[in-house]
Amino acid sequence: METIYILWLRQVIKYFRSKSRIIGSLAQPLLFLVAFGFGFGSIYEKAGEGNYIQFLAPGIILMSVLTTAMFSGIDIIWDRQFGFLKETLVAPVSRLQIILGKTLGGATVALIQGIIVLLLTLIVGFKPQSFASLFPAFIFTFLVAVLFSSLGTAIASVLEDMQGFQLIMNFLIMPIIFLSGAFFPLSNLPKTIDFISKINPLTYGVDGLRGALIGVSSFAPSMDLLILLVVTSTLLGIASYLFSKIQA
Repeated sequence: METIYILWLRQVIKYFRSKSRIIGSLAQPLLFLVAFGFGFGSIYEKAGEGNYIQFLAPGIILMSVLTTAMFSGIDIIWDRQFGFLKETLVAPVSRLQIILGKTLGGATVALIQGIIVLLLTLIVGFKPQSFASLFPAFIFTFLVAVLFSSLGTAIASVLEDMQGFQLIMNFLIMPIIFLSGAFFPLSNLPKTIDFISKINPLTYGVDGLRGALIGVSSFAPSMDLLILLVVTSTLLGIASYLFSKIQA
């Protein structure tokens, strides 16, 4: 447990020491929130769907969480290139503890990022349905953070260069976000898009968070939670296996 705590704490400290990283990671969600929220808000209201900021904010929060969580995997490649990973692997601790520490550290950083974006949405005009809704919202956000931190770790475990990792991340992130219902309702979609959105794990994170914060969802909250738990556990297991095979 001590190893998990140390690696978790290292990830969190590294995040807070990099002010440029914090500011840079907030720029994209803030841009989407303002540009989409106010740019398409009137169109959304005229379509009879209500306040677009209310609909959009949960998706923007999880967009920030996903991006931060997935890019946390780059620390493995960084540590490998600069020799820190070799020192960690030869330590008398299991690789499972190492991967849990790194994954939970990346998820915690992503969760903090999501909380900051939530505060920004409040400034823009977003209003959660109640204070009590923040607890289930926290659960959904944390599960999404662990899920995509595990995915980022799994991908980083089989790559050796940062350029390849960034290329794959850029290829995956935007389709996952846009096909999750973060920016538009999932009703009346073409069959192909509907199928892709339903096998996209972020869809259930966005739906669960939106249901928790504003009481609007496409699926049952229990279904969202169950799917996230299953996918998160599966990806964490895959990440642990791939990391156990890594060569520093």
